[in-house]
Amino acid sequence: MVTVFLIDQPSRGRSAWQKNIDGIQSPFDTSTIESHFTATQLHNLWPQAALHTQWPGNGSAGDPIFDNFFASTVPSLDNETETAMKIRAAGSALLDNIGPVILLTHSQSGPHGWVLGDARPSNVKAIVALEPSGPPFIDAVFPPFLPARRFGVTDVPVTYSPPLVSPDDIARVAVSSSPSFTCFQQASPPRRLVNLVHIPVLVVTSESSYHSIYDACTVQYLSQAGVPVDHISLETIGIHGNGHMMFMEKNSVQIADEVIQRWLLNKTHLG
Repeated sequence: MVTVFLIDQPSRGRSAWQKNIDGIQSPFDTSTIESHFTATQLHNLWPQAALHTQWPGNGSAGDPIFDNFFASTVPSLDNETETAMKIRAAGSALLDNIGPVILLTHSQSGPHGWVLGDARPSNVKAIVALEPSGPPFIDAVFPPFLPARRFGVTDVPVTYSPPLVSPDDIARVAVSSSPSFTCFQQASPPRRLVNLVHIPVLVVTSESSYHSIYDACTVQYLSQAGVPVDHISLETIGIHGNGHMMFMEKNSVQIADEVIQRWLLNKTHLG
């Protein structure tokens, strides 16, 4: 028997935001959701966006499916470091009570998988990361390209060997660059993410998402740091047309069964 827990991040959704305690929060507007997630083929903000076909509906405000989805969205904290610190504290306490677990993360919550795996390595048996926030060290695709994830793939300290005194200790090199994306990796010899080296990781990337531009760079960073990571780009196994919200799209059951469950059965004792 498998038990599934759906977790609301601290200060978000059912985990209520508290005035004068929690930081500033903001929602996404309809334009951002349409152009980034649900109707990317109508906006073409990156080359692969035109390949999006799997959203159930036209993906625009006024469509009933879009409107129902938009009504379910909630604000999130603006400060990713604050968010990561809160989820590390609350998530670690939760894992102490319910672990061991398989973590399934998506997008903004992706780095929280690395943080919780680092904080409770014995209680995390695998991590499935659907298009986790990246790439290392700097934002991409949507200007301005601001520094981010100063510990490589996280906003808060995680355990490296040799250990860090500050994030500046991570020597980095640009291994590729384009107008919308620079891929940074560690300079050789790389530090290892020692608490993640025994946790199998799957990163899943859709064909039309903006993550198709840089997820491979995130995967390369994890692998260089000793993390046992597999990367599946859906189009390479014949699954086409998905966007960033692949788990809500018309072929989501196919992705769950043929990609995620199959990988979990191979990597863990699930089932």
